[in-house]
Amino acid sequence: MSGMGITTAVSVESFREAAGPLVDVRTPREFHQGHWPGAINNPLFTDEQRHEVGLTYKQQGRHAAIQLGLTLCGPRLGDLSEALTRSAGGPAQPLRLYCWRGGMRSNSMAWLAGLSDHPVCLLEGGYKRYRQWVLQSFEAPWPLKVLGGRTGTGKTDLLLELERQKVAVVDLEGLAHHRGSSFGNLGLPEQPSTEHYENRLAETLEGHARRRASEIWLEAESAQVGRCRIPRALFQQMQRAPVLEIRRSDKERIDRLVGVYAVHDATALREATERIKRRLGPQRTREALEAIDQQRWSDACMAMLAYYDGCYDRELERNPASSTIDLEGVDPKGAAELLVEQSVVSAMVCS
Repeated sequence: MSGMGITTAVSVESFREAAGPLVDVRTPREFHQGHWPGAINNPLFTDEQRHEVGLTYKQQGRHAAIQLGLTLCGPRLGDLSEALTRSAGGPAQPLRLYCWRGGMRSNSMAWLAGLSDHPVCLLEGGYKRYRQWVLQSFEAPWPLKVLGGRTGTGKTDLLLELERQKVAVVDLEGLAHHRGSSFGNLGLPEQPSTEHYENRLAETLEGHARRRASEIWLEAESAQVGRCRIPRALFQQMQRAPVLEIRRSDKERIDRLVGVYAVHDATALREATERIKRRLGPQRTREALEAIDQQRWSDACMAMLAYYDGCYDRELERNPASSTIDLEGVDPKGAAELLVEQSVVSAMVCS
């Protein structure tokens, strides 16, 4: 490897600790499918160019593919070099680079970065190795505790308040950009792929492991959060973990749901209701749709709560709560303080 910069290839663990921004040199499509969270995408090839190079490799061999790659990248070397320097924050600043397998793409970009004196750290085995680490991380035993409760009891709000009080939390719905029901995507960004969701989960768990959290709290969920699937090994641990069930009055629950969902477009609410009409049944579906059309938001919630409550109760039969707490009339901040004070949630201050 020529150039003034220094290049080394290291393990996932060493790569994590190395200096410099994370730069993913794969194509935009590969990056969108999944990447190391926090990475910047500086692609060596466009999606179309990578396809063309790959096809050439299969049909004509390695040498022809390399020649084509050089031809495609040659006119863009200046732009690629500038992009790397911008990502590094200036000339001669360190960079961490990876591609799919830790092969030619990352090594080529490392050579280019070296011409601007960037010390470069490469991920040995590339993103493929990182994905192996992600999937293996879910097999490790985690000290999970689960917050349960019927729809509208404010589990997510409570989790976020616990997090603000330095309790170790994994926000399964926040990482998935989805609230976990037919209405769960309303007003939220596009969901990540399941692959990238796994990456985000693994990094969150890794952060808690580094801080030696004795308990990690998350919300009771089904295996699917919108289109994102919770890794099987982690989900199995959730099913075995102690469950704290939160209880609130029906009025509180309805008021909370109205506050979350009534701000959304009626058409979107109707479409979400139509998606579960088979499970709601014709009468409840009709009542819910009429209430939405007339902006009777509390009635719309009431029409659907029986269905969602039934789903939760059946799940509770399979995984009974270890304990319950009545939080009627207590706001999320007060509820979090109460749980910590009563040692229902252990003090897990991140040091």
